[in-house]
Order: sequence, then C-alpha cells, then structure tokens
Amino acid sequence: MGANPFFILLPPSEGKATGGEKKLKYASNSGVFGSALGEFRSEVADVLAHLKGGDGKLLGVKGDLLTRAQQANASLVGAPTLPAWQRYTGVVWDHLDLVSFSGPIRVAATKRIVVPSGFAGLVRADDPLPDYRLKMGARLAPIGLMSTWWRDDLTVALLGHTKKSPVIDLLPQEHRSAFDWSLVTTHVRVDLVSRTGGVVGGHNAKAAKGLLAKHLLLSKESDIQRMVASFTHPEYTAKVSA
Repeated sequence: MGANPFFILLPPSEGKATGGEKKLKYASNSGVFGSALGEFRSEVADVLAHLKGGDGKLLGVKGDLLTRAQQANASLVGAPTLPAWQRYTGVVWDHLDLVSFSGPIRVAATKRIVVPSGFAGLVRADDPLPDYRLKMGARLAPIGLMSTWWRDDLTVALLGHTKKSPVIDLLPQEHRSAFDWSLVTTHVRVDLVSRTGGVVGGHNAKAAKGLLAKHLLLSKESDIQRMVASFTHPEYTAKVSA
C-alpha cells in the first residue's frame, strides 16, 4: 500500500452472507466504533425488535427475503457475527475481492475501509457484524430518516477515527448524506465517469467501484490524485471531484 495513510468509505451491500460465528455474538459496543455509537445502535435494535423486524415497506423486500430480514432484525443483539467484509456480498464487495489479498495486506486493507450502515452507524471492514437489513435511506418510526438521524454522530465518529488522514469517499448519495462534509476537511470525493464525462451509477458502475477500491488499496503510489488517475477500466475513468 502507498506511503500516504488514508481511509476509504464504501457502501454496505443489501445482499449479506447468512450465519456467522456463534461464539462471537453481536453487542452494541462491538467493533472500533462501538464505544461512540453503541447507545444509538441499541436504540435502533430495540425499535426493530419492537416492530418484529419491520415490514416490507420499511425493508424493501418481500417473500423469503422479507422473512429472513425480519428474523435477523428482530434479534440483532446477541446474534452470530461475521467480519463486515465477509458479511457484505454485493457487487462492490465481490469486485473488491478481499479474499484475493495476501494475509498481511488484507489485514491492513480491512483497517482502512469504513462503511456507513443504517443499523450500525459506522463499521470498519474487520468489525463483527450480524445479519441485518436496514437501508440508510429508510424511514424508521419514530426515529425518522436514518441518514439524518445518524448524521451528527457519524461525522464525529468518523473524524475521531480518521484524525487528519485523507478520507476517500466512494459512497452513493444515499450514504454520503449521512455525513456533514463541511466538517471533514480531509474529504476526497472520487467519482466514476463515463467517456462523455457524466458521473455513472448502476450495476456496472458498482463493479467498477469495487475494482477502484481494490486498486487504491493495493497501490504503492503516495499521491492520491495520481493514484486515482492511474485506475484503468474499459468503460470508466475515476476522478477526484470538487
């Protein structure tokens, strides 16, 4: 990895691995952000338990996925855990492919990755995490819109963790809105752009975002601008945005 220490903000995935380590049960104060955010995680978990996990409108799924999500959300505290990087199974995480990193490099990389979560607030990639389903854009009564409810506390927690290191932001707007960026002076927003210059989204862009994160984490370049500019992809380029 490059000589310049930095952190990367990645989105969670809606898809998650099931199961986990039963001996490592989830507690609200789990992980590196537990002391700062544990009280708020407990509040979210209590509301979800009261709602028996939540309905299809809140969770955005139906059928077997809804049943699974309700069962998971109804008993988050004390549930089996996996490291967050193993829990998240979506397109971004599949293409980041941390399994392919050698052991020491993977350990170092997971300590660089921070993920905003509708349920847990913030998690580092190596933090223990239960199966759950709650989008950052969900409205959970009586809490309200999760991104708004979390914003002040996530901003403070992020600043306390990253100190003066650059924070490379690869988040979609739903998760980006969970921070007050005016306070994060080391913020480096990076976007994927098409050949016509437009910022892109969708499945292919998610795959490219995972590849971009992998490129950044494995780069030996010390300058973030050059690190971003050196990313190659057949459809997109990466750029540091104002």
